[in-house]
Amino acid sequence: MNYKYKKQFRQNLVEWFQNEKRDLPWRKTSDPYKIWVSEVMLQQTRVDTVIPYYNRFLEKYPTLESLAFAPQEELLKMWEGLGYYSRARNLQAGVKEVVEKYNSKVPDNRHDISKLKGVGPYTAGAVLSIAYKKAEHAVDGNVMRVLSRVLHITDDIALPKTRKVFEEAVEMLIDHEQPGDFNQGLMDLGAMICTPTSPKCLLCPVRDYCIAFHEGDADKLPIKTKKTNTKKQHYNVYVAINQNNQYLLEKRPSEGLLADMWQFPMIETKDDINSEEQFSTLYGCKIEKVLENNLLNFKHIFSHLTWEMECSLVKVEQITKEPCNSRFFSKEEIKQIPMPVPMQKILNVLN
Repeated sequence: MNYKYKKQFRQNLVEWFQNEKRDLPWRKTSDPYKIWVSEVMLQQTRVDTVIPYYNRFLEKYPTLESLAFAPQEELLKMWEGLGYYSRARNLQAGVKEVVEKYNSKVPDNRHDISKLKGVGPYTAGAVLSIAYKKAEHAVDGNVMRVLSRVLHITDDIALPKTRKVFEEAVEMLIDHEQPGDFNQGLMDLGAMICTPTSPKCLLCPVRDYCIAFHEGDADKLPIKTKKTNTKKQHYNVYVAINQNNQYLLEKRPSEGLLADMWQFPMIETKDDINSEEQFSTLYGCKIEKVLENNLLNFKHIFSHLTWEMECSLVKVEQITKEPCNSRFFSKEEIKQIPMPVPMQKILNVLN
């Protein structure tokens, strides 16, 4: 793309964004902390889902310091239902670094901000361009889709090395006077006009400079190889209630999937395992009565894994002391602790 077209491309994009941009709460601030929070929440999550979480989160943690020193269980409870909980833990760790190492000022350069826990190239570029008006690339899926069509880039976007191609493309095109509006314009264009299927090319403010539009193959880009099939795990879930109408919950390990979240006991079903005996052995409880055999059967799909879950409601008698990572909770107490979405589904059936 020659200079004349680059200049017109960025001008059309920025003007379109300024006139048509979505009314989003994080666009009403230039506070790098608040923009950082929004970008972390928006990772792999729909905008409409994020908005109420964002508002509640910043009401609870309005400053870097308030988040940095918040109890982790409280933080996870605030994040409950948003998924990908490592984002919350990494965000808190990164914010704490800013408080302790940078005197509560979010770094204004890519070298330092990229060192913070959980801050990747996209988040760094978004914060720097929007909050600090630095001409830095911020490449996400929307941006790769838009630019693959505009510049007719046929590299496979599923390959990590391809991101560099798009980062260089943004650096070539970016508006140095209004980099935040340029980056957000690319994001909004991908979300509103240059959509994955049936792109609205006739409404596009930069179609005159889009090679794929003129070639007539916009719907065939970007090139992306399919992911391999996700792994499946099958669990018997025991919703165990004692004589005091309390429910048995266990805390997941502090590392890995859904770390430090609470769940009903889950026994992975295998040919050589009796689930009821395994449950009694692990949790020191004897099943007195099965109250409901098919309380709820459902699948929960993670990005790399599918849980197939069969849930039973059982009455139990405690025969030995429960393990240190589990205990009985009343329904009121359960409301105060963080539980992942699949457990929330079970809770909804109980209420």
